[in-house]
Amino acid sequence: MNAPRKPSWLKIKLPGGEGYTRVSNIVKNHKLHTICSSGMCPNIGECWGNGTATFMILGDTCTRSCGFCATTTGKPLPPDPLEPFNVAMSVKLMELKHCVITSVTRDDLVDQGAAHWRETIVEVKKHNPNTRVEVLIPDFSGKLELLDIFLESKPHVIGHNLETVERLTPLVRTKAKYHTSLSIIEHINKTGHIAKSGIMLGLGETKEEVLQVLDDLIAVGCKYITIGQYLQPRNGNLKVDRYVEPEEFEFYKKAALEKGFLFAESGPLVRSSYHAEQAHLKNQNSG
Repeated sequence: MNAPRKPSWLKIKLPGGEGYTRVSNIVKNHKLHTICSSGMCPNIGECWGNGTATFMILGDTCTRSCGFCATTTGKPLPPDPLEPFNVAMSVKLMELKHCVITSVTRDDLVDQGAAHWRETIVEVKKHNPNTRVEVLIPDFSGKLELLDIFLESKPHVIGHNLETVERLTPLVRTKAKYHTSLSIIEHINKTGHIAKSGIMLGLGETKEEVLQVLDDLIAVGCKYITIGQYLQPRNGNLKVDRYVEPEEFEFYKKAALEKGFLFAESGPLVRSSYHAEQAHLKNQNSG
């Protein structure tokens, strides 16, 4: 079956400009991996143009092969011991007030990268004491003892994405399980951190299933939610089932706020770290 035709509201402005070039050069010069580029994010022009980026640590090769993701799958190289310092220096060079860090999944490592995660955040905070640190973490195979190693670094916001509704999880994600992810989010909340999650639409989910995701996340203490349109990054990835109308995204944003989320970002081009700083500022100003 052919994929539906891409609608006008998904037109993306090509990246460019002084800010974009500056951030691009920093990423290249420090040999950093960003999910902005490897994940083929549609907002790379806007975010890099504003001097922000989401850093991807633990290399650029993932040990999982999820149906939605464009990141390379294979046998990764050992973690770079200089990476934590390089990320910290890049945050400093960019003069970021709010930085976002994510990673590939490293099932090949004994601790699945938890200690490297901890060291990276510690370095970023040490060299950038006024910068808020937001992270988007893998599931550490549901091992809470590994999550606790990472939590020692105390980032300000911790995101872990459900990605899709429960029924579609086996199709969209390879090893990750819906209720395992919920347990990760619940543990994040119970340890006093701000928990965040995100899902993609357009994979075959129903409206009732999306609302159930919101209820499930609220039940485990999730505070922030992002909802965006799935866009097929490569031919080998899952095909788009449908392009969701902007009005439907607005419906989910309103529903999320009514259910108790402190911040909800919902729209066709929304991604996990989109407007990440605004979420923190809004919560801070209302507190």
